[in-house]
Amino acid sequence: MPSAIDPRLLRAFVAVAEELHFTRAAGRLYVAQQALSRDIRRLERELGATLFVRTTRQVALTVDGERLLPYARRVLTAHEELAAAFGPAPERPLLVDVGVPIGTAHRVLEEARGRVPDSCELVARFHSGLTGAAAELADGRLDVSFGRYAGLPPAVRAGLEHQPVRLEPMAVLLRADHPLAGACAVRLAELAGETLYAAAGNPQTAEWTELAARLFAGRGIAMAEPFPEIEGSQEFVRVVRKRGWSVLASVEFIDVPGMVLRPLVDPVPLSPVSMVWRRGLRHPGLGALRAVAGELARRGGWLSVPSGGWLPPEDARVMGVAGAVSSGPRDAEAAPGR
Repeated sequence: MPSAIDPRLLRAFVAVAEELHFTRAAGRLYVAQQALSRDIRRLERELGATLFVRTTRQVALTVDGERLLPYARRVLTAHEELAAAFGPAPERPLLVDVGVPIGTAHRVLEEARGRVPDSCELVARFHSGLTGAAAELADGRLDVSFGRYAGLPPAVRAGLEHQPVRLEPMAVLLRADHPLAGACAVRLAELAGETLYAAAGNPQTAEWTELAARLFAGRGIAMAEPFPEIEGSQEFVRVVRKRGWSVLASVEFIDVPGMVLRPLVDPVPLSPVSMVWRRGLRHPGLGALRAVAGELARRGGWLSVPSGGWLPPEDARVMGVAGAVSSGPRDAEAAPGR
């Protein structure tokens, strides 16, 4: 047994033990996955014990790993208490989920970074879906996310706060040879008989799929069959092109080779985007994000409702535009529990 173990190695071990996933643990520690794996191997060598059983499908603690975990937590707690007692700790990074490196959330983050001192770090994470992010917001693994706040269950919303940021007009992503691809905009009625991908089967983005179901109901638009979660823009492009899907999207979306993005009209469906954070969170970066989000919304008219705008009534209330938009005659048919 070594006389001294680097706390960094214990921190790496605890992160993997709690996440049981090397990629997520590396993201939590803001290190490369290769460096994290290297630290785990070094700790195992120093202890003379195997701490994890790793397969292509899962990561699990060994008996020695289970035995080490409470000791490692106590050592790290003592180390943090010592650091706090003898000097000010630097402000921890604020972890912000922007979904994809384009669009509303990314623009808010980029401008906010210019408003904070170098000591205040705003770290981007690229995972879409407010439903999936909500659990991480609640337990502190994530600080800020963006998405459809009204799509979260009331019990989940009770532990979160939000700020309306934008009503994003929706669009449809079509193959370049699609009969509607040459139009400047696509009327919803023209999509009758079409099947659109709207992330069905991805539990992380359930709020988006439910919004799409409301929009499609009674209009003859079918939802593409459930498909496993697609991680990363490159994989999304590959799957969409291979399966030949048309995709429900927002007007700001990643480029997909061989496909075109067209705004939807008659009515203009709106995707409500709020900035969401854990209730009681205090961090200078949060203040900067909120200020920038408010300024961009005012400057760009992001919360203005276009003529013929469509939004479910609960979303309109949450975004503060109740009465200004149409929920459509078919919305009640798609609302769960009605």
